[in-house]
Amino acid sequence: MDRRRFISSVVAGIAGPFAGVACVAAKGGTAPARGYGPLRPVRDLRDGKVRLHLPDGFRYRSFSVAGDRYTDGSTVPGRHDGMAAFAGPKGSAVLIRNHEVNGAVGAFGDKTRAYDPMAGGGTSTIQVTRHGEVIRSAPSLNGTMMNCSGGPMAWRAWISCEETVNGPDVAADDNARLTRKHGYLFEVPVTRPATARPIRSAGRFPHESAAFDPSSGAVYLTEDNFSFPSGFYRYLPPKHPILAGRLLDGGRLQMLAVAGTERADLSKGQEPGATYGTAWVDIDDPDPDFTGRPAYDEAVQAVGRQGRKKGAAIFARLEGAVHHHGTVYLVSTQGGATAPGERAPDGFGDGRGQVWAYETWSGRLKLVYESPRSTVLDLPDNVTVSRHGTLVLCEDGDGDNYLRGLTRTGEIFDFCRLQPIPGDEGAEFAGSTFGPGGYTLYVNLQAKQGMSIAIWGPWERGPF
Repeated sequence: MDRRRFISSVVAGIAGPFAGVACVAAKGGTAPARGYGPLRPVRDLRDGKVRLHLPDGFRYRSFSVAGDRYTDGSTVPGRHDGMAAFAGPKGSAVLIRNHEVNGAVGAFGDKTRAYDPMAGGGTSTIQVTRHGEVIRSAPSLNGTMMNCSGGPMAWRAWISCEETVNGPDVAADDNARLTRKHGYLFEVPVTRPATARPIRSAGRFPHESAAFDPSSGAVYLTEDNFSFPSGFYRYLPPKHPILAGRLLDGGRLQMLAVAGTERADLSKGQEPGATYGTAWVDIDDPDPDFTGRPAYDEAVQAVGRQGRKKGAAIFARLEGAVHHHGTVYLVSTQGGATAPGERAPDGFGDGRGQVWAYETWSGRLKLVYESPRSTVLDLPDNVTVSRHGTLVLCEDGDGDNYLRGLTRTGEIFDFCRLQPIPGDEGAEFAGSTFGPGGYTLYVNLQAKQGMSIAIWGPWERGPF
């Protein structure tokens, strides 16, 4: 299919407003959906260890562990994070995976290709079978920093997002050792290594996720500003990326505002099904150069403050985002109200998580789900969507961490629980993504020894 016909087909296929989504579990909660049944400990097919608790019939294999070797001979870094799966040859999947490495620790892989040879983040590209057996693997972007999440693009590329504004112009940690400014988007093609050219017009702020709208060509961006308000952005490139074959620099960055309400605070608890009309305000200086080496806490707010001065809305830690049939689902990790008897989490925002839906063609923003308490949903982070429209939420909570499903009717269920790792209480799920045909759910374990995991089983038995 040529690119113009592809765009037209997407526009024609958009469903009605929030098709199939009902906000039925926002305040008091409802009985959990049945999902796939009770969870039980299951052994990893790689080494026999129990890492996951899954429903009956599901199996998994871990692979590409931090410290292992890529098939090109170099060493796999840690901090596995956001990820997308693309169709590969003979039923395989090509995974592009972020590494959220911070600090001036030096680039992994070939330093001559690094954006900043002192920065330790980037991406891996891994071809795997649907059962998690590695066919080939190598670094594909290096010399970036804090590559948290991003998003798959329709022209077979991954946009990797830096969740930082570190650089030699910012006074923090060992920033003086860095050679380049950070806080940008980078494009990583499926079939070749990245050029390591930042998309500067898409902003220098703590990016989290990128969700592409093929009907308009806009890339929707979330901001995860841990200690301060966060915003929801869109980048309007100078040419439709499908027609250009890549994401071009030189476009316009905008930030979402609630129509008729200056600086609407959407980080607080919301009424079930709360819906808002929206508008967009321009960011005049999306790529600030800092003079005098300001403190990081000042630099990290530079772009967001521009939008809020023009009335942009406030969210609490926007993290995962995914586009599905004309709607962008975005996760506010600490949005909502503190449940009675629970303490508010550290950082900006008092709740245990919200899921919002932004309808790209009408501009409506709707609350899909707000966690009533941590035992139901605890600090959701990355998100993906199944072929049936059920969301998969990766938790980053204080206790046990789960992969939870959120159905099109607003019911939530437990699909997978992480086996606690002694001495690594901060371990969490990240980067969930379904492989070709929906046969395998690939997910990352961000831990002291990070790894990727392939999960498969009787999907037809439940809502995925």
